[in-house]
Amino acid sequence: MTKTFSKKWIPYILIAPTLVYYIVFWLRPVISAIYYSFLDENNIFTLNNYLTIFRDEYFKKAVINTAIFVVISVSLEFLVALGLALIINKKFKGAQVLLSIALIPMALPAVAVGAMWSSGFATYGWVNSLLYHLGIISESGKIAFLAGNDFQSLMLIILIDAWQVIPFMMVILLAGLQGLSKEAIEAGYIFGGTKFTVLRKITLPMLKPSIQTALILRIISAIQVWLIIVMIYGYRRIPVLLEEVVFYEEQLIGFYRVALAYSVIVAVIVSIVSVIYLKVSGAFEREEQ
Repeated sequence: MTKTFSKKWIPYILIAPTLVYYIVFWLRPVISAIYYSFLDENNIFTLNNYLTIFRDEYFKKAVINTAIFVVISVSLEFLVALGLALIINKKFKGAQVLLSIALIPMALPAVAVGAMWSSGFATYGWVNSLLYHLGIISESGKIAFLAGNDFQSLMLIILIDAWQVIPFMMVILLAGLQGLSKEAIEAGYIFGGTKFTVLRKITLPMLKPSIQTALILRIISAIQVWLIIVMIYGYRRIPVLLEEVVFYEEQLIGFYRVALAYSVIVAVIVSIVSVIYLKVSGAFEREEQ
């Protein structure tokens, strides 16, 4: 009886350190943020923190910009990452070199990426200098990359973000491809399938777990983008949700509780989007089976 009892509790003992870690460093701060988001500076219950956010003209802009960024960036990055993963998975000569080069942007912190492209896209930055020396533009024809309208600026941010994030998604998809059954793929060709048919009917369905992992992680991180935008355009030039959290916390005096309320709203949005994606992708159904 004692031996059976001890074996029963071994799994719980093993996960106890992780559970304690999440309670102390994740659950407790989350509960504290929710609690204080409903208090004013005198610790009196109020909804003014949330009302301040909903009345702010930048809130609607932040939601729209974030939604556009998530849809376009995730779609673009997934397609490019999948293409690169399929190419590198062919294991041709030089594939490892291509993989090593492709992984370089992923190793750079967001601060470095923001600084690099902020200086690059300036009127007299290195991008215009490179184009000039290549003979693509003239001395007087320098491109004002940062002078576009809001949508053009958002598209520029998406391209910069894609440059850094595509390797992350590619690694997940490449790992999934390397774990697929080669026999099933070869059988598809034997029975007359074209490359596109085998990809659509066999490879992608078997790759679905990796695709789901890559997409859900990318969606969550895309909703929380802000640092690159601030480093290139500054605050509220292209408002997004998490940038507004930082703006209320660091740029405005006396709005710390509003920043907490904003962070709660962002957390709720991330949770809702994640659940919807997992439901649509069929992840819950697979777990039930």
